[in-house]
Amino acid sequence: MKTYQDLLACGDDEKERISFIKSAISDHKRSDIYQTAVDAQKYYDGENPTINKYEKILYDMQGKAHPDMWTANHKIASSFFGFAVDQQTGYLLGNGVTFARGTDKNRLGRDFDTRVSQAAEYAQIGGVSFGFWNLDHVEVFEITEFAPLYDEENGALAAGVRFWQIDGGKPLRCTLYEPDGFTEYIRRKGREMEILRPKRAYILRIAGAALERDKIYQGENYPSLPIVPLKNNRECRSSLRGKRNTIDALDVCTSNMVNNADEGNIIYWALQNCGGMDELDAAAFLERVKTTHIAFMDNAEEGATAEPHAVEAPFAGTQAAVDMLVKRLYQDFQAFDASAVVAGNQTATAIRASYVPLDLKCDKFERQVTEFIQGILKLAGIDDEPTYTRNQITNKQEEMQTVLLAAQYLDEEYMTTKALTILGDADMAEDLLKRRAAEELGRFEGGNGPEDNLEQGEE
Repeated sequence: MKTYQDLLACGDDEKERISFIKSAISDHKRSDIYQTAVDAQKYYDGENPTINKYEKILYDMQGKAHPDMWTANHKIASSFFGFAVDQQTGYLLGNGVTFARGTDKNRLGRDFDTRVSQAAEYAQIGGVSFGFWNLDHVEVFEITEFAPLYDEENGALAAGVRFWQIDGGKPLRCTLYEPDGFTEYIRRKGREMEILRPKRAYILRIAGAALERDKIYQGENYPSLPIVPLKNNRECRSSLRGKRNTIDALDVCTSNMVNNADEGNIIYWALQNCGGMDELDAAAFLERVKTTHIAFMDNAEEGATAEPHAVEAPFAGTQAAVDMLVKRLYQDFQAFDASAVVAGNQTATAIRASYVPLDLKCDKFERQVTEFIQGILKLAGIDDEPTYTRNQITNKQEEMQTVLLAAQYLDEEYMTTKALTILGDADMAEDLLKRRAAEELGRFEGGNGPEDNLEQGEE
């Protein structure tokens, strides 16, 4: 594992720095966190890399193993890991990020909410993701495309190498991010790695008249490295850790159910008193049955019979194992099981109780997301605190009744905002309050005030 001190030891020698970059990328690809992230991405995409390598084996009389080429070998992968990741991301960040002091999110980029959700998704899959503050917006890097260089003294992220390559035969692009700027490198096919663009500052001031060519007259850097890590947890471990074997067991059980059903469709024939038939006669007999659906017994007078038999695939035991594994996955991932609240009209208390495991998990992850956003705000020069509105299934009728019962103790603004929040139209609260205020003013100016009830000449 390469560190920031290893980079500093290279000095300004470009050959040593290029050699360092290549070795840093190689070491990173061999690391456990990188390999886990690659497999976790496949689980997220619904491709189980473990079950795809699973092969049935037959052993001969000498104990030698041979691939089973005759029985069914379906490989069915579940998407439960992707479901758990998407549920946690949508539950915490589905309504976007708001700020306690009213900071305009456009200062952080028009797609700030999308980038934060993307970083949260990558962090859960790979254990950690990285947000690069690029002057006026955030760019997100996955752990599979960014080799971090940590400081040996305090463990903080001090530099990093981003790398990407469209295909093995295409150029490899690299960018070395340091506190005082970044340098771009390229390695073309059949050539050594070289500098594509020399080191430059993160912020470039551009001046020039509209009809003149732009001129860069000043370069600036941030007080620290403008890359902030978003950790899935303190150890930067993928959410797949500790649950991979359970997912594999579920996929194996599901695949075996389909394999058994496939093999159970086989109908075999029991032939009696047909000792004179050889394999060619048996094949001709099956071909005749398949085409004409009639079984002719030439030696029926000698008591020859043909009786069909069907194999029933075992189901109950495997289904019980599948149900147990699915329940176990909900518990391990602390996911919300919607089937628990759709069965009947659940009360608000029962629905909240179903969210407790997911809330506990999101409480821990929210601390990491908040630390990530605060790091971005610090780089952008903004002093504020992020807040979140979690996406929950609610019993709207019951909650609305609770609010209406307390109406006599609450003011109009709170009642309107709360009611529209329950209905899912919280953004309309301000406009609705303005319209109601305008209507009240219009009635007052239109002659509905108490003084308009006086007769002419009365005071």
